[in-house]
Amino acid sequence: MTVSAARVMNESFTVAADGSYAARLTAHAGTELWYPERWTLDGPEPYAVPLPVAQPEDADSGVLPLSDGRVLIARRTQGRYSLALLYPSGQETGERRLGAVETDALRLLPPAPCGTRAYALAREPDGSATGVWLVTDGSARPPTRLARLHGRWSGGAWLDREGRMLALDTAGPDGVGPTRTVAVDLGADGEISPLLEIAEGSDDRLLLADPDSGLLLVRSDAPGEPRLGWGVLGSHRPVRFPEALHPRGTRLTPIAVQPGQTLLPERCAVALRVDGPQGTWLAVWRPGLREVRHLASPAGWLAGHGLWTADGELRVPCSTVHTPCGLARMRAPLPDPEAPRAAPAPPPPSAPAAPPAPADRSSTGAPAAPDGEPPRTAPRPPERPEHTAPPVGDVTSLQHHDHGGLPSGLLGSLVGRRVSAGSTAPFGALEDAARKPVPLQQAPLPSGTA
Repeated sequence: MTVSAARVMNESFTVAADGSYAARLTAHAGTELWYPERWTLDGPEPYAVPLPVAQPEDADSGVLPLSDGRVLIARRTQGRYSLALLYPSGQETGERRLGAVETDALRLLPPAPCGTRAYALAREPDGSATGVWLVTDGSARPPTRLARLHGRWSGGAWLDREGRMLALDTAGPDGVGPTRTVAVDLGADGEISPLLEIAEGSDDRLLLADPDSGLLLVRSDAPGEPRLGWGVLGSHRPVRFPEALHPRGTRLTPIAVQPGQTLLPERCAVALRVDGPQGTWLAVWRPGLREVRHLASPAGWLAGHGLWTADGELRVPCSTVHTPCGLARMRAPLPDPEAPRAAPAPPPPSAPAAPPAPADRSSTGAPAAPDGEPPRTAPRPPERPEHTAPPVGDVTSLQHHDHGGLPSGLLGSLVGRRVSAGSTAPFGALEDAARKPVPLQQAPLPSGTA
C-alpha cells in the first residue's frame, strides 16, 4: 500500500454520531480502485461490509455513516457534487440518489448529533460566499441550502444535541484578518452570533465541542503562540491554557471527548493525538489534571480517530494486514479531579488520656505518625515520557502579550446556553437564549484570574 493510499483510507474514516457505525474509502490490495466500506462498531466484535458500485470512486469522495447503517457519499463531477445513500442489499449495494449541489468545493460536516441528518459546506462558484447545506435528512429529499454566509468558512462543531447550533471558523468576508469562531443558528436562517473572541487580533479556532458537558477545546495564539486550551459553554470562567497541553517539541490535537457528563466538564476524559519527533501516538487528559497520560497506540491505529463511551472506555479503530477492521478497547488511567480535603471534625471531649508510649524506630527509622493521621511519605512525581515537559502551572493567563485588555473567555448566544465572561449566574446555569453576546474585550470581568 502506498503512502497516499494509506492517507486516503485514514483521512476518509468517519464515525457515526452514536458510535454505532463508521465508514471510509478503501481499495483492493495492490490497486487504488476505491470503494466505500462500512464498519459496524456496536457489536461484540467490529466487522466491515464493502459497498462497491459499478464504477470505482474517486479518492476525494466524501463518506459519512448515518446511525441507521446507511452511508452517505459525495462524488465530485464537473462543477457539482452528486450525493447518494449506499446500503447493503443482499450481495449487491443499494443506492438512493439524492441530487446534486452546484459547487466546485464541498466538504461534509461532522455527523449531526441526531444521527439521521447530514450537512455540508459548499463554496459558491465565484468564491464570494459559502452555503450550509442539509444534504440529507434520511429521506429521498434533495439537498437544501439552509444558510448563505459571506466569505470562506472552515471548521465545524455541533454545540447542542438537537443539531441546530453549528460552530464555524471564519477570517471575515474577504478572508483577511484574525480567525474567529461563531455560532450559526440553522433554525433561524443562519443567524450568526460571536462565540470565541479571546484577544484583540488573535486567531481563535474551536477544535472540538461536547454538547452534554459544554466542554470546548480551542486553539489560539492569544497567549503569544498557538496553544491548546479549554473552556465551558454557559460559564463565566475564561478559557484556560494549561501547561500540560503545551509540551515542548510536540503538538496535541483533541480527537474525542467522553460523552454523557451533563454539566460536568471537569469529568470529561479527552483523547489526544500527539505528533512529535518520535512519531504519532495517543494520550488522554481531563480538565483539572496537571498532566497528560501517554498511551501506546495499537498496531495499525487510524491516527486521529477514536471514540469514548459514556462510562469511560476509549475505543480506537485500527487496521492491519491481518486485522483490516479492528477496534482496540482500553480504560484510560485517569484519576478523578482533585477535590479539596475537608478538615477533620474535632474529637469529642473525654478524660485525659495516658501519654503515648515511645515510638518504635527499629523497623522504619522514622518517627511514628500522630494518632488519627496516616503516615506521611515523601511526594513522588508522576512518571512521564522524556518527550513531555514538566508541568509549570495549571492555567496560563489569557491576556495577550500585545493587548492590555482583561483576560477573556467564551461568549455566544446559544440554544438554552449563553457564554459570557460577565455573567453572574452560577456555574453551568442556563440563561435566556435571546440575550446577545458582547465582544469579549468589553465584557466586565470581576478579576484577572482564570
